[in-house]
Amino acid sequence: MQTLRARLGPLAATAASIPITLFGLALVTFFIGRVVPIDPVLAVVGDRAPAEVVARARIELGLDQPLYAQFWRYLGDILSGNLGRSVMTANPVWQDIARFFPATFELATAAILVAAVLGIALGVLAATRQGTLLDQAVRIFCLAGHSLPVFVLGLLSLLVFYAWLGWLPGPGRQGIVFQDMVDTRTGLLTVDALLAGDWPAFWDALAHLAQPAGVLAFFSLAYIARMTRAFMLAELRSEYVITARAKGLSAMRIVWRHAFRNTLVPLVTVLFLTYAGLLEGAVLTETIFAWPGLGQYLTVSLLNADMNAVLGATLVVGLIYVALNLLADLLYRLMDPRTK
Repeated sequence: MQTLRARLGPLAATAASIPITLFGLALVTFFIGRVVPIDPVLAVVGDRAPAEVVARARIELGLDQPLYAQFWRYLGDILSGNLGRSVMTANPVWQDIARFFPATFELATAAILVAAVLGIALGVLAATRQGTLLDQAVRIFCLAGHSLPVFVLGLLSLLVFYAWLGWLPGPGRQGIVFQDMVDTRTGLLTVDALLAGDWPAFWDALAHLAQPAGVLAFFSLAYIARMTRAFMLAELRSEYVITARAKGLSAMRIVWRHAFRNTLVPLVTVLFLTYAGLLEGAVLTETIFAWPGLGQYLTVSLLNADMNAVLGATLVVGLIYVALNLLADLLYRLMDPRTK
């Protein structure tokens, strides 16, 4: 118990800094909404509304008040769960986010699972065979993953696997035949189809998920493999590995039971931050594949000058990033007994 308290002590300080971080996030999103050259009043009433209607709407929205008063009102609305109403959908923003976020969550989760499994395996193999042809191939693969833009990779994927080969379906999250065929329970189409026992709908949802998840996984896989390789090389050069080899332990046991186990601590941080990046950075991928997630919602809202939706989605993405960062810090302290 005493050891656990010692490990969680610094975490309490990290948790105490969260309100300050969230306050700063709210401050940044507020001023973004005021700096962009978009008048939220005109977005609501239209640019052809009479002057008296515009003036009345400005008073109702509180935009006639000083900036500090507007910010405190904005902060109070956030704390009460009110993110405003979307001009584009006429729904409360939090309802739109709750509707669109499961698609992004499903896409990012599938991508990070594929990227973590393949990236870790490739990184370990490259480290244990440093300087060989396999190591060079993995390094070139990682370089390609960092160099190719996501939108180029997405368009190439559609061109090859959809247009030329016809192996996978086109853009969208589900085929027309299967739309509204499965009851929505979790918002994750693959999970909902499994819960309903509808296997044709499951395979259709999985086929539509394959391309966008594969594009995101390739980009993340390259980073995870490169970091895993670097962590493993550092461990394989350490003294305890040399001692284990001198004792006659098998190479498999040295790599997985000793070296890889010690890379888990920094690797957890890499995985969580990569996952957070997928949740917030899937905008281009969702746009290319017409994936109805939070990224596409954010893009369409920005193009339609729907600032309530843009700021609400930005705030949610920031909250997710902070939460995952805190969770990674917690796991880091629990897994590494040296952090007190």
